[in-house]
Amino acid sequence: MQITEDRILDHLKEVEDPEIPVLNVVEMGIVRSVEWDDDKVIVSITPTYSGCPAMNAIEQAIRLKLVEKGFTNHKVRTDYTQAWTSDWITDEAREKLRNYGIAPPDERSIEGRFTELEEKVIACPYCNSIDTRLESKFGSTACKAQYFCDECRQPFEHFKCI
Repeated sequence: MQITEDRILDHLKEVEDPEIPVLNVVEMGIVRSVEWDDDKVIVSITPTYSGCPAMNAIEQAIRLKLVEKGFTNHKVRTDYTQAWTSDWITDEAREKLRNYGIAPPDERSIEGRFTELEEKVIACPYCNSIDTRLESKFGSTACKAQYFCDECRQPFEHFKCI
C-alpha cells in the first residue's frame, strides 16, 4: 500500500486533543502538513497559542501514533511561521464542539472580528438561545471563556476566536 499524505492524516485523526477529547489534532488545525525527506515522515504542527500546555502531550501522542502505524523514521516539527487561528478548526469540529456543550468560535475571518472590549452574543450550545452572558473571560483553559444561559440555566464554555 502506498504511503500518502492522506493516509498519514487518517492515522493522525486518531490522536485526540487532550483538552477537548471529542476533537482530533487534524480537525483542530494543529497538524499543518505532512512531508517526506527520503524515507522520513515529517509532521508539522502549530500550537493553538504559544503557551499551550497541551503541546508536549500532543507531540508525544503523534509520535506514538506514527510508531504504532509503522512509521518509526519520523520527525514532529513545531512550526511557528504562521500563528494558529480558530479559522483552522473544521466545520465538522465546530459541530462536535457544539454537541459536546462548547460554543464554537463565532467568527471565521480576521475582518469583522470582535475586539476584547466589545460585547459578544454567544448562542448556547444546549438550547441555541442568545439569552446568555459572560461569566468569566477564562474557562477551563485560556482558549475558552465561561458563559451562562439564562434560558436553559446551563453554564457552558465558548471556544474563543483566535
